[in-house]
Amino acid sequence: MKFRCRQTKDYYLLDTGIENVFISEYMANAPGDYIKVYLYGRMYAELGEGISPGVMANQLNMKEMEVQKAWTYWEHVGAVRKVKDPDGETVEFVNLKELIYKKEEKSEVQAKPSAPAQNKVILSDKSIQNMYKSIERILGRIMNGTEMMEILSWINDYHAAPEIVVYAFSHCKDKGKESLRYVAAVVKRWVDEGLEDVIAVEEFLERIDQRYLLYKRVYKALGFARNATEEEMKIMNRWFDDMGYDIDRVLQACRKTSGISNPNINYVNKILENWYEEATGTHVGAGEAPKPASAADVQRYYAFLRNRAEEEAEARIREVYDTIPEIRSIEENMNACTMKISKVYLSGSENKELEVKELQKSINELNQEKAILLTDHDFELDYMDVQYKCDMCKDTGTNDEGGRCECYALRAKEAETWQRNLSSI
Repeated sequence: MKFRCRQTKDYYLLDTGIENVFISEYMANAPGDYIKVYLYGRMYAELGEGISPGVMANQLNMKEMEVQKAWTYWEHVGAVRKVKDPDGETVEFVNLKELIYKKEEKSEVQAKPSAPAQNKVILSDKSIQNMYKSIERILGRIMNGTEMMEILSWINDYHAAPEIVVYAFSHCKDKGKESLRYVAAVVKRWVDEGLEDVIAVEEFLERIDQRYLLYKRVYKALGFARNATEEEMKIMNRWFDDMGYDIDRVLQACRKTSGISNPNINYVNKILENWYEEATGTHVGAGEAPKPASAADVQRYYAFLRNRAEEEAEARIREVYDTIPEIRSIEENMNACTMKISKVYLSGSENKELEVKELQKSINELNQEKAILLTDHDFELDYMDVQYKCDMCKDTGTNDEGGRCECYALRAKEAETWQRNLSSI
């Protein structure tokens, strides 16, 4: 006796088998569109049919680039393999049950999980996915799997934040440097400098750019057409950071070299050291710390002032809330109105302008009510605001044009005392 099942010729009446291990271990962490691509491709694999990425993208209402990225994702988490053949590229679906069974067999001798297993959770992280999308927009092309894993290694090995990696690609693109090796070196340097976010990177780059301009001005004054060596930059940094000289004073020292045949940085350094000793009575040796606060000390002092001002403001706010509980409710209502304004702008409502106007009116009325309550209880109107030592720079030391604020010289003097007091604790 023989047995057989009647075979249907209508593909849409057949079933596609999906392992439970895929659902429990792989699907939960994967982006939704990537799951669509996997399931659609699995259906065609079981039918023994092929489909181009472009057609699949149209069928799934996706972009072809996203389909390609989905297969790269599934390859790196170990769910599929890409195989090159004469007809192009074939996506081979891995038998996940067999994969896990083999892992269990090797568990006694294999202490570490495979690279795909290690990277599965990382690749499914939204911040990593957004990072890849941003980098591809910067590069203007789709990255291949090797590039994606190389970038992922920077996050694992250097502990670089995804936003730092994206900013590095943008920064290097502007410089015409797009090789992964160059970008990797930039990311590593920023991490080694302790830069943890984009704001810190921008401040770091701004300081470097400003410092390089100072180097160029010094070298132009000395008649040099080359760039400064690393050792020469260290010497010049001591002039600006440790001795506290500005560029005008340094250029004055450079002019002293006009009468010698071979002007050099060491000659200028000696002039500036002599001036410093005469002014302070302090010898500036190679291992000695100069008396004035360095630029870094001044910036730390500014940070101390800002933190103190913000903490004092928080204490005053708590005092007002305890005295006038209605103020807290008023501010919560004002914040709610502000959030509604943002939602109205994003909603595209036809009456957008009228709705925003009404909300702004409510905020103004609440503000007036708050002012009356503060005045009635003998509080100044700005009592709850952060009160900086310098209203112009908000205790940052930098004015609106990016230069030093007028308060910098005074803060530098205060920083000397502040630094000495810290050292004596």
